[in-house]
Amino acid sequence: MNIFRLAGDLSHLLAIIILLLKIWKTRSCAGISGKSQILFAIVYLSRYLDLFTTYISLYNTFMKVVFIGSSLGTLYLMYIKFRATYDHNHDSFRIEFLLVPCVILALLINHDFTVLEVLWTFSIYLESVAILPQLFLVSKTGEAESITSHYLFALGSYRALYIFNWIYRYAAESHYDLIAIVAGIVQTILYCDFFYLYITKVLKGKKLQLPA
Repeated sequence: MNIFRLAGDLSHLLAIIILLLKIWKTRSCAGISGKSQILFAIVYLSRYLDLFTTYISLYNTFMKVVFIGSSLGTLYLMYIKFRATYDHNHDSFRIEFLLVPCVILALLINHDFTVLEVLWTFSIYLESVAILPQLFLVSKTGEAESITSHYLFALGSYRALYIFNWIYRYAAESHYDLIAIVAGIVQTILYCDFFYLYITKVLKGKKLQLPA
């Protein structure tokens, strides 16, 4: 544990809280991609299967339970409780084009060819692109609500902070995970255009608009 990982985890938790509060308070999931939320749920379920076999720390276990529970809770709100407010028409990204390559890549490039390790690797690859349906939705609708923009910024900041976590761990512990680093860089790059628009638009009180 170090300050960068802790800050990244807190940013991730903040993103989840912002998303759930947005849906619950407005009683609507308009502007939120259900496809991205499905992918995130798959990420957490495949990554944290070791919850039942491996104990690292109370903090680690707590975070795993929170991520799994919140992702499933978000799907419940979007597809059951507030289903009528979900924008099916604009949330049309073909997620199989992300899932299939990630499965193949995980089978070909991993640290150890075991079930849990391949699933962990798959989750790393998938997380790096899971936000694409959300960015695609914002691009199709032309703009994002401020609260949705805050959610995306917090989510992107989490991964960016993890890059500093890896740099710190390499410098302090001579430890690095090439798969996680490359996937994290890809994920951060996907957010770069959004980060620029967030800083130049949203923080100045303007609506965020992504180019179509």
